[in-house]
Amino acid sequence: RQRAPRAQRARATQGGRGRGEEAHWRRGGSGAGNASGGVTLAARGGAAFASSPLQMASSFIPVPAGSDFPLGNLPLGAVVRGAGGRPSLAVALGDSVVDLKALHVAGLLSLGGPVGDGACFTHPTANAFLDLGPDAWALTRAALTRLLTASEGVLRDKGGVRDAAILGASTVSNVLPMAVGDYTDFYCSRVHAQTCGELFRDPEAALNPNWSRLPVGYGGRASSVAVSGTPIARPHGQMAPAEPGGTPRFGPTAKLDFELEFAAVVGGPPNARGAPVPVDAAAARVYGYVLMNDWSARDVQAWESVPLGPFVGKSFATTVSPWIVAAAALAPHAAPAPPQDPAPLAYLDERARTLPDVALTAEVVPAGRGARAATTVTLSNVRHLYWTFPQMLAHHTVGGCVLRAGDLVGSGTVSAPGARGAGCLLEATADGARPLALRGGGSRTWLLDGDEVVLRGRCAAREGVEGLGFGCARGVVVARASARERALQ
Repeated sequence: RQRAPRAQRARATQGGRGRGEEAHWRRGGSGAGNASGGVTLAARGGAAFASSPLQMASSFIPVPAGSDFPLGNLPLGAVVRGAGGRPSLAVALGDSVVDLKALHVAGLLSLGGPVGDGACFTHPTANAFLDLGPDAWALTRAALTRLLTASEGVLRDKGGVRDAAILGASTVSNVLPMAVGDYTDFYCSRVHAQTCGELFRDPEAALNPNWSRLPVGYGGRASSVAVSGTPIARPHGQMAPAEPGGTPRFGPTAKLDFELEFAAVVGGPPNARGAPVPVDAAAARVYGYVLMNDWSARDVQAWESVPLGPFVGKSFATTVSPWIVAAAALAPHAAPAPPQDPAPLAYLDERARTLPDVALTAEVVPAGRGARAATTVTLSNVRHLYWTFPQMLAHHTVGGCVLRAGDLVGSGTVSAPGARGAGCLLEATADGARPLALRGGGSRTWLLDGDEVVLRGRCAAREGVEGLGFGCARGVVVARASARERALQ
């Protein structure tokens, strides 16, 4: 079998894991090591891995150059084979997916220690695995990396298991990888908050006094979270009267918008009710991250938001990318978070504030025009957020709230400085006052039926660190079916 050049294998080794994960591998994981410092993976029939430390090179599964999903990524998702099939947990690798249930059936994920017999990999969602916590995540990540490495033959040379477990990504469908129990959306981009404040309030007082003191957030609607590719039905709602004092209007929103966001997927056992998660321990409650589009009906939102905030205008659809990129995979891409002034209160005073250096884009593909007509609306980066995810979780729980595996925590719109940094059409068009020119002609102030929005995220490669990505989060706007049409479906 052809192998990558030695230099390329060395770069993959350096970029595929952070220092913490490498140390975890060298000491044999948690509870599943042996005297020589390696991880033993029991397999049916007594087969086991050699206990020498991992020397990661390339995978025996082809990975195209520049793929979002190299061996150092292995994002977690759930896929379905054929129509009406039961979802299986999987990781993405290049243009393939690796079915974790198939590996479990073959005895390759009975890791012991915090993972036990690996029964969590037979579930249709990742919640049971997420609930196990960081030691189990690290042990599983190290085991999967080793199984898929070109130099390791346990899976590579086991034809029946290999064929059952390794599938072409185009042969399966993605479904939501976790059951979302609770969904919270924050408002953590200073650029976004400042711009919105200037649009609707006195520019000299664009930020409310509390904004720089705490991560502002609201409770979203978990039942409306959907995986990438789910059509977005144009919502109906109540809007402001055409004339002051008149009767409110009702109907489909005329100001449908996207929001470019980044979201954490919570894991680990739940904290006790009334027991806040300390800010310096909160990172351990984040399994990984997804791209997120919190679709918004701006006219509905504007009329309903005073005094309690958005409701119908934000509860109809939230799109997430299908693959959860582990925090461990993003560790080599950490960047310093922006300085905070004034200094946060003690419960938010994080000792080492970092954010993933993930470049974000948002594209609008006009109805009927095809991907070549896509207009890039937004160029941003997660590192522009003012508040970090540990700070969000610490504030979320300071009153005693319980975090549970599968909870989704959004950053809010991630806008960046500059002309192309607007993370939504509300900003890009100044609430519809400045139409956005489209590639190939035409313009948009708000989304029309048939328009598609595509969000992407990517960590750039640099010396000693491989690049990786998130795939995309996409959705096409469709007209909502009438009651009669729904009855006939």
